[in-house]
Amino acid sequence: MKAIVVRQYGGPEQLEPAEIDIPTLGPGEAVVEVRAAGVNYIDIYHRTGLYPADLPFVAGMEGAGVVTAIGPGVADVAVGDRVAWAMTRGSYAQYAIVPAWRLVRLPEEISFDLAAAAMLQGMTAHYLTHSTYPLQPGDTALVHAAAGGTGLLVVQMAKMRGARVIGTTSTPEKAALARQHGCDEVILYTEQDFAAEVKRLTGGRGVEVVYDSVGAATFDKSLDSLRVRGMMVSFGNASGPVPPFSPLVLSQKGSLFLTRPTLAHYAATREEMLARGRDVLDWVASGRLKVQIHRIYPLAEAAQAHRDLEGRKTTGKLLLRP
Repeated sequence: MKAIVVRQYGGPEQLEPAEIDIPTLGPGEAVVEVRAAGVNYIDIYHRTGLYPADLPFVAGMEGAGVVTAIGPGVADVAVGDRVAWAMTRGSYAQYAIVPAWRLVRLPEEISFDLAAAAMLQGMTAHYLTHSTYPLQPGDTALVHAAAGGTGLLVVQMAKMRGARVIGTTSTPEKAALARQHGCDEVILYTEQDFAAEVKRLTGGRGVEVVYDSVGAATFDKSLDSLRVRGMMVSFGNASGPVPPFSPLVLSQKGSLFLTRPTLAHYAATREEMLARGRDVLDWVASGRLKVQIHRIYPLAEAAQAHRDLEGRKTTGKLLLRP
Protein backbone atom coordinates (compact mmCIF):
# COMPACT_ATOMS: atom_id res chain seq x y z
CA MET A 1 0.00 0.00 0.00
CA LYS A 2 1.01 3.64 -0.39
CA ALA A 3 1.88 5.42 2.86
CA ILE A 4 3.76 8.43 4.24
CA VAL A 5 6.66 7.22 6.38
CA VAL A 6 8.86 9.20 8.80
CA ARG A 7 12.29 7.56 9.10
CA GLN A 8 14.00 10.34 11.06
CA TYR A 9 12.82 13.45 12.90
CA GLY A 10 12.95 16.77 11.11
CA GLY A 11 11.17 19.06 8.69
CA PRO A 12 8.36 18.34 6.24
CA GLU A 13 10.86 16.72 3.87
CA GLN A 14 10.96 13.76 6.29
CA LEU A 15 7.42 12.83 5.17
CA GLU A 16 8.46 10.20 2.64
CA PRO A 17 5.97 8.62 0.19
CA ALA A 18 6.65 4.88 0.28
CA GLU A 19 5.23 1.52 -0.73
CA ILE A 20 4.90 -0.72 2.35
CA ASP A 21 3.03 -3.83 3.46
CA ILE A 22 -0.29 -3.51 5.26
CA PRO A 23 0.50 -4.07 8.97
CA THR A 24 -0.49 -7.38 10.52
CA LEU A 25 -3.97 -7.41 12.00
CA GLY A 26 -4.08 -8.35 15.67
CA PRO A 27 -6.75 -9.14 18.28
CA GLY A 28 -9.15 -6.28 18.94
CA GLU A 29 -8.08 -4.44 15.78
CA ALA A 30 -9.66 -3.59 12.43
CA VAL A 31 -8.25 -2.87 8.99
CA VAL A 32 -9.77 0.28 7.49
CA GLU A 33 -9.46 1.42 3.90
CA VAL A 34 -8.68 5.11 4.39
CA ARG A 35 -10.84 7.45 2.31
CA ALA A 36 -9.63 10.68 3.96
CA ALA A 37 -6.96 11.46 6.57
CA GLY A 38 -6.89 14.54 8.77
CA VAL A 39 -3.77 16.72 9.08
CA ASN A 40 -3.18 18.00 12.60
CA TYR A 41 -0.52 19.77 14.65
CA ILE A 42 0.07 16.57 16.60
CA ASP A 43 1.35 15.07 13.32
CA ILE A 44 3.92 17.87 13.16
CA TYR A 45 4.93 17.23 16.78
CA HIS A 46 5.48 13.54 15.94
CA ARG A 47 7.44 14.41 12.78
CA THR A 48 9.77 16.81 14.62
CA GLY A 49 10.19 14.57 17.65
CA LEU A 50 8.60 17.02 20.08
CA TYR A 51 6.29 14.10 20.86
CA PRO A 52 8.70 11.16 20.39
CA ALA A 53 7.58 8.06 18.50
CA ASP A 54 9.45 4.91 17.60
CA LEU A 55 11.09 5.29 14.18
CA PRO A 56 10.18 4.57 11.45
CA PHE A 57 6.43 5.20 11.59
CA VAL A 58 3.50 5.98 9.32
CA ALA A 59 2.24 9.48 10.15
CA GLY A 60 -1.29 10.63 10.79
CA MET A 61 -3.59 10.40 13.82
CA GLU A 62 -7.05 10.75 12.28
CA GLY A 63 -9.07 9.40 9.40
CA ALA A 64 -12.29 8.01 7.98
CA GLY A 65 -12.97 5.02 5.78
CA VAL A 66 -14.48 1.56 5.43
CA VAL A 67 -13.71 -1.50 7.58
CA THR A 68 -12.28 -4.26 5.38
CA ALA A 69 -11.25 -6.83 8.02
CA ILE A 70 -11.53 -7.40 11.76
CA GLY A 71 -9.34 -9.31 14.18
CA PRO A 72 -10.30 -11.80 16.87
CA GLY A 73 -12.49 -10.43 19.64
CA VAL A 74 -13.86 -7.45 17.72
CA ALA A 75 -17.55 -6.79 18.40
CA ASP A 76 -17.73 -2.99 18.09
CA VAL A 77 -17.61 -2.85 14.28
CA ALA A 78 -18.14 -5.13 11.28
CA VAL A 79 -16.69 -5.43 7.78
CA GLY A 80 -18.33 -2.81 5.55
CA ASP A 81 -18.97 -0.27 8.31
CA ARG A 82 -18.26 3.38 7.52
CA VAL A 83 -16.15 4.64 10.42
CA ALA A 84 -13.94 7.45 11.68
CA TRP A 85 -11.20 7.53 14.30
CA ALA A 86 -8.63 9.67 16.05
CA MET A 87 -5.55 9.22 18.25
CA THR A 88 -4.22 6.19 16.36
CA ARG A 89 -1.07 6.78 14.34
CA GLY A 90 -0.83 5.40 10.79
CA SER A 91 -3.62 7.26 8.99
CA TYR A 92 -1.47 8.75 6.18
CA ALA A 93 -1.89 5.55 4.17
CA GLN A 94 -4.27 3.62 1.95
CA TYR A 95 -5.03 1.24 4.83
CA ALA A 96 -4.77 1.71 8.59
CA ILE A 97 -4.83 -0.71 11.51
CA VAL A 98 -7.02 0.81 14.23
CA PRO A 99 -8.04 -0.54 17.66
CA ALA A 100 -11.72 -1.31 17.16
CA TRP A 101 -12.72 0.46 20.38
CA ARG A 102 -11.58 3.75 18.84
CA LEU A 103 -13.79 3.45 15.74
CA VAL A 104 -17.02 5.43 15.63
CA ARG A 105 -19.65 4.55 13.00
CA LEU A 106 -20.64 7.41 10.72
CA PRO A 107 -24.16 8.75 10.32
CA GLU A 108 -25.32 8.23 6.73
CA GLU A 109 -25.49 12.00 6.20
CA ILE A 110 -21.76 12.50 6.80
CA SER A 111 -19.14 12.15 4.08
CA PHE A 112 -15.72 10.66 4.73
CA ASP A 113 -14.19 14.12 4.22
CA LEU A 114 -16.38 15.74 6.86
CA ALA A 115 -15.79 12.87 9.28
CA ALA A 116 -12.01 13.01 8.88
CA ALA A 117 -12.15 16.79 9.31
CA ALA A 118 -14.25 16.61 12.45
CA MET A 119 -13.05 13.78 14.65
CA LEU A 120 -9.78 14.81 16.28
CA GLN A 121 -10.36 18.54 16.41
CA GLY A 122 -14.06 18.10 17.17
CA MET A 123 -13.46 15.80 20.11
CA THR A 124 -10.70 18.13 21.29
CA ALA A 125 -13.11 21.08 21.22
CA HIS A 126 -15.67 18.88 22.99
CA TYR A 127 -13.48 17.95 25.94
CA LEU A 128 -12.11 21.49 26.27
CA THR A 129 -15.53 23.14 26.47
CA HIS A 130 -17.49 20.34 28.17
CA SER A 131 -14.96 18.76 30.55
CA THR A 132 -11.65 20.57 31.11
CA TYR A 133 -13.42 23.86 31.79
CA PRO A 134 -17.16 23.15 31.40
CA LEU A 135 -18.43 26.50 30.17
CA GLN A 136 -21.63 27.91 31.65
CA PRO A 137 -23.94 30.70 30.49
CA GLY A 138 -22.37 34.01 31.52
CA ASP A 139 -18.77 32.78 31.22
CA THR A 140 -16.37 34.54 28.85
CA ALA A 141 -13.73 32.49 27.03
CA LEU A 142 -10.65 33.64 25.13
CA VAL A 143 -9.93 31.36 22.16
CA HIS A 144 -6.58 31.71 20.42
CA ALA A 145 -6.21 30.83 16.72
CA ALA A 146 -9.98 31.20 16.51
CA ALA A 147 -10.02 30.77 12.71
CA GLY A 148 -8.01 27.54 12.74
CA GLY A 149 -9.50 24.07 12.46
CA THR A 150 -9.79 23.50 16.21
CA GLY A 151 -10.46 27.15 17.01
CA LEU A 152 -13.57 27.35 14.84
CA LEU A 153 -14.98 24.27 16.56
CA VAL A 154 -14.12 25.55 20.05
CA VAL A 155 -15.88 28.83 19.24
CA GLN A 156 -19.04 27.05 18.09
CA MET A 157 -19.17 24.70 21.07
CA ALA A 158 -18.52 27.56 23.48
CA LYS A 159 -21.54 29.34 22.01
CA MET A 160 -23.59 26.12 22.37
CA ARG A 161 -22.71 26.26 26.09
CA GLY A 162 -23.96 29.86 26.35
CA ALA A 163 -20.57 31.54 26.73
CA ARG A 164 -19.35 34.86 25.40
CA VAL A 165 -16.37 34.24 23.10
CA ILE A 166 -13.40 36.50 22.41
CA GLY A 167 -11.15 35.17 19.66
CA THR A 168 -7.70 36.09 18.41
CA THR A 169 -6.62 35.90 14.75
CA SER A 170 -3.78 37.27 12.64
CA THR A 171 -5.69 38.87 9.73
CA PRO A 172 -9.00 40.66 9.09
CA GLU A 173 -10.02 37.80 6.77
CA LYS A 174 -9.53 35.26 9.55
CA ALA A 175 -11.35 37.58 11.96
CA ALA A 176 -14.37 37.65 9.63
CA LEU A 177 -14.39 33.84 9.51
CA ALA A 178 -14.21 33.61 13.30
CA ARG A 179 -17.16 35.99 13.62
CA GLN A 180 -19.16 33.94 11.10
CA HIS A 181 -18.71 30.93 13.38
CA GLY A 182 -19.86 32.75 16.51
CA CYS A 183 -17.08 34.91 17.97
CA ASP A 184 -18.58 37.88 19.80
CA GLU A 185 -15.32 39.85 19.64
CA VAL A 186 -12.14 39.27 17.63
CA ILE A 187 -8.71 40.71 18.44
CA LEU A 188 -6.05 41.01 15.75
CA TYR A 189 -3.05 39.93 17.80
CA THR A 190 -0.69 41.18 15.07
CA GLU A 191 -1.93 44.74 15.64
CA GLN A 192 -3.21 44.81 19.22
CA ASP A 193 -2.04 43.76 22.68
CA PHE A 194 -4.57 40.99 23.18
CA ALA A 195 -4.26 40.96 27.00
CA ALA A 196 -5.00 44.69 27.19
CA GLU A 197 -7.92 44.27 24.79
CA VAL A 198 -9.34 41.40 26.81
CA LYS A 199 -9.23 43.48 29.98
CA ARG A 200 -10.93 46.35 28.15
CA LEU A 201 -13.65 44.08 26.75
CA THR A 202 -14.32 42.57 30.19
CA GLY A 203 -14.31 45.82 32.14
CA GLY A 204 -10.92 45.01 33.68
CA ARG A 205 -12.05 41.68 35.10
CA GLY A 206 -10.56 39.16 32.68
CA VAL A 207 -11.99 35.94 31.27
CA GLU A 208 -12.98 32.76 33.05
CA VAL A 209 -10.89 30.56 30.73
CA VAL A 210 -8.26 30.80 27.99
CA TYR A 211 -8.10 27.99 25.41
CA ASP A 212 -4.55 28.32 24.07
CA SER A 213 -3.20 26.10 21.27
CA VAL A 214 -0.39 28.52 20.35
CA GLY A 215 2.03 27.90 23.21
CA ALA A 216 5.17 29.95 23.83
CA ALA A 217 4.14 33.11 21.97
CA THR A 218 0.88 33.65 23.86
CA PHE A 219 1.36 31.96 27.23
CA ASP A 220 2.37 34.90 29.44
CA LYS A 221 -0.26 37.30 28.13
CA SER A 222 -2.87 34.55 28.30
CA LEU A 223 -2.24 34.38 32.04
CA ASP A 224 -2.64 38.18 32.16
CA SER A 225 -6.04 37.83 30.42
CA LEU A 226 -7.59 35.71 33.18
CA ARG A 227 -9.78 36.77 36.04
CA VAL A 228 -8.89 35.85 39.61
CA ARG A 229 -9.05 32.03 39.89
CA GLY A 230 -9.45 31.72 36.14
CA MET A 231 -8.22 28.68 34.22
CA MET A 232 -5.43 28.58 31.64
CA VAL A 233 -5.93 25.62 29.29
CA SER A 234 -2.72 25.14 27.29
CA PHE A 235 -3.44 22.41 24.73
CA GLY A 236 -0.98 23.03 21.89
CA ASN A 237 2.45 24.28 20.87
CA ALA A 238 1.97 25.89 17.44
CA SER A 239 4.60 28.55 18.21
CA GLY A 240 6.79 26.19 20.24
CA PRO A 241 6.55 24.66 23.73
CA VAL A 242 6.10 26.88 26.77
CA PRO A 243 9.41 27.39 28.63
CA PRO A 244 9.65 26.30 32.28
CA PHE A 245 8.26 28.81 34.76
CA SER A 246 7.70 29.13 38.49
CA PRO A 247 4.30 28.01 39.82
CA LEU A 248 4.48 31.10 42.08
CA VAL A 249 3.51 33.13 38.98
CA LEU A 250 0.03 31.56 39.17
CA SER A 251 -0.39 32.94 42.68
CA GLN A 252 0.89 36.37 41.75
CA LYS A 253 -1.53 36.66 38.82
CA GLY A 254 -4.63 35.74 40.80
CA SER A 255 -4.49 32.17 42.16
CA LEU A 256 -4.86 30.86 38.63
CA PHE A 257 -5.41 27.28 37.53
CA LEU A 258 -3.21 25.78 34.79
CA THR A 259 -3.79 22.52 32.93
CA ARG A 260 -2.11 20.90 29.94
CA PRO A 261 -4.67 18.34 28.72
CA THR A 262 -4.61 15.90 25.83
CA LEU A 263 -7.40 14.11 23.99
CA ALA A 264 -5.90 10.72 24.84
CA HIS A 265 -6.86 11.27 28.50
CA TYR A 266 -10.33 12.61 27.68
CA ALA A 267 -11.29 9.80 25.30
CA ALA A 268 -9.55 7.03 27.21
CA THR A 269 -12.39 4.50 27.19
CA ARG A 270 -14.87 3.16 24.65
CA GLU A 271 -17.66 4.99 26.46
CA GLU A 272 -15.88 8.36 26.36
CA MET A 273 -14.85 7.87 22.73
CA LEU A 274 -18.42 7.10 21.67
CA ALA A 275 -19.96 9.90 23.73
CA ARG A 276 -17.68 12.58 22.32
CA GLY A 277 -17.46 11.15 18.80
CA ARG A 278 -21.22 10.71 18.46
CA ASP A 279 -21.92 14.20 19.78
CA VAL A 280 -19.52 15.71 17.25
CA LEU A 281 -20.72 13.65 14.28
CA ASP A 282 -24.40 14.14 15.13
CA TRP A 283 -23.91 17.92 15.39
CA VAL A 284 -22.15 17.94 12.02
CA ALA A 285 -24.88 15.78 10.46
CA SER A 286 -27.61 18.12 11.75
CA GLY A 287 -25.78 21.26 10.63
CA ARG A 288 -25.47 22.51 14.18
CA LEU A 289 -21.67 22.26 13.97
CA LYS A 290 -20.05 23.60 10.82
CA VAL A 291 -16.73 22.12 9.69
CA GLN A 292 -14.49 24.29 7.51
CA ILE A 293 -12.33 22.27 5.09
CA HIS A 294 -9.56 24.49 3.72
CA ARG A 295 -7.93 22.11 1.25
CA ILE A 296 -7.64 18.43 0.31
CA TYR A 297 -4.19 17.27 -0.86
CA PRO A 298 -3.17 14.03 -2.59
CA LEU A 299 -1.44 11.69 -0.12
CA ALA A 300 1.92 12.25 -1.81
CA GLU A 301 1.70 15.99 -0.98
CA ALA A 302 1.68 15.46 2.78
CA ALA A 303 4.87 17.53 3.13
CA GLN A 304 3.20 20.52 1.48
CA ALA A 305 0.20 20.17 3.77
CA HIS A 306 2.55 20.35 6.77
CA ARG A 307 4.32 23.40 5.35
CA ASP A 308 1.02 25.17 4.85
CA LEU A 309 -0.21 24.31 8.34
CA GLU A 310 3.04 25.38 10.01
CA GLY A 311 3.13 28.58 7.93
CA ARG A 312 -0.31 29.56 9.29
CA LYS A 313 -1.52 29.93 5.71
CA THR A 314 -4.73 28.06 6.36
CA THR A 315 -8.15 28.44 7.94
CA GLY A 316 -10.11 25.37 8.89
CA LYS A 317 -9.05 21.81 8.20
CA LEU A 318 -6.49 20.17 5.90
CA LEU A 319 -7.07 16.65 4.58
CA LEU A 320 -5.10 14.07 2.63
CA ARG A 321 -6.68 11.83 -0.01
CA PRO A 322 -4.96 8.39 -0.14
